[in-house]
Amino acid sequence: MVETESTQARSAVGGAMGGVPAPPCRAGRPPDHLPAEILSLLPPGDPFERVMALQGEVFRDVPGRRTLRVRLGDESYFVKQHLGVGWREIFKNLFSGKWPVVDASVEWRAIERLRALGIPTTPGVAYASRGSNPARRRSFVMTRDLGDIVSLEDHCRDWPHSPPPLAHKRAILAEVARIARTLHEHGLNHRDFYLCHFCLDGERLRQGEILIYLMDLHRVGVRRVTSRRDRMKDLAALYFSALDIGLSRRDCLRFIRLYRGSLRRTLVGERSFWRQVQARARRLYHKFHGRWPRTPFDETGNLSGTRR
Repeated sequence: MVETESTQARSAVGGAMGGVPAPPCRAGRPPDHLPAEILSLLPPGDPFERVMALQGEVFRDVPGRRTLRVRLGDESYFVKQHLGVGWREIFKNLFSGKWPVVDASVEWRAIERLRALGIPTTPGVAYASRGSNPARRRSFVMTRDLGDIVSLEDHCRDWPHSPPPLAHKRAILAEVARIARTLHEHGLNHRDFYLCHFCLDGERLRQGEILIYLMDLHRVGVRRVTSRRDRMKDLAALYFSALDIGLSRRDCLRFIRLYRGSLRRTLVGERSFWRQVQARARRLYHKFHGRWPRTPFDETGNLSGTRR
């Protein structure tokens, strides 16, 4: 029998909130966290500079940020180094209505918040930041390598041609819905909420269990209340990334029920919200694939399942 790692969230998401997203809640940068177990593995000198100089297998290298896997002692770690984004990037984000990510503190806070909420993610090991100028600030976050994991994007890719056992699919669907619901009802939004950022624990999977980690937290928004717009954008990103894995209309409605608590009340009172989710997901699909997708609702044309 398939088991999930954690139970359903306790209550439904609060009422939808409209308006422009407010800046994330901040109380200054968190203090550096450099535990003795990491310091003992670094060469002599300034620990911050030693971590920023680490070399390893590069997974991502974009202007202002680099992610690499390193080995310290007998353990493997991931280090995300923030090298300064520059004023141009900051103003570009602000003028487009986005709050700029200028250092690793966003991810460090998100890791701690998810851990407190019972959402599995990569364990944070160390964090430090240098510089008061947000355009030139340097920082890093170090996390423990989870080892044998597989993204849901890869795991579900062959489902249209080789459907999984129903219990397995429903267990994954339930856990993804739980993660989304827990995030949104506690003032968080992921901002890159795609299947590729949900990862299954390989060892647990071979034992017939479902343990899903939520990854890539460097843009997570933390506010008192997750706005309607932020929830919509997260859910649209998730739906867009799942349009080619063979989900049925019943699967989608099951997700909505698990996410919101009551399917009937949701479809009656929030139909416009879910139509926005579907419309944005279709636009994202067209943008990335150059064609319009087939969706589970093509036959009926609407979320309620009734014909027009």
